[in-house]
Amino acid sequence: MSDEEALVAVEREVALMFRRGRARVAELSRRVHPGLEGMAYSMLGYIEQAGRVRVTDVGVHFAVGKATVSRQIRALEELGLVAREADPLDRRAALVSLTEDGRRRFLSARDVRMRRVREVMGGWSPDDVVRFAELLHRFNDVLGEPSAD
Repeated sequence: MSDEEALVAVEREVALMFRRGRARVAELSRRVHPGLEGMAYSMLGYIEQAGRVRVTDVGVHFAVGKATVSRQIRALEELGLVAREADPLDRRAALVSLTEDGRRRFLSARDVRMRRVREVMGGWSPDDVVRFAELLHRFNDVLGEPSAD
């Protein structure tokens, strides 16, 4: 395989992974709560990892506008999955965190996802899993850098 053919193969496989990933995240969102939109699971995961986070930081992390993140957070709040409070350092800003029900539901859905990852990678050697994780991390770091265009 030539270098160009390898790059085309990488692009094709990454596109496939992204399409499947979006579908899987939407499925996991519905597992958390049937009324959730596709991006909700990822937002819950980010909030769970952060503990308490500014709503604006959620928007920056997901590269979505203020209106979009506000709508998503409001939906999560209405379902009792997140709690909003004023930021003590800046009363104009809001902090969100998972409620106990939100944490329980998110972790339950994550357990399902992790079982699937274990099944898919069960035949891989531990060294291959570590190397794959390292390469994905490296790839994501480069994707996160500003474009040279």
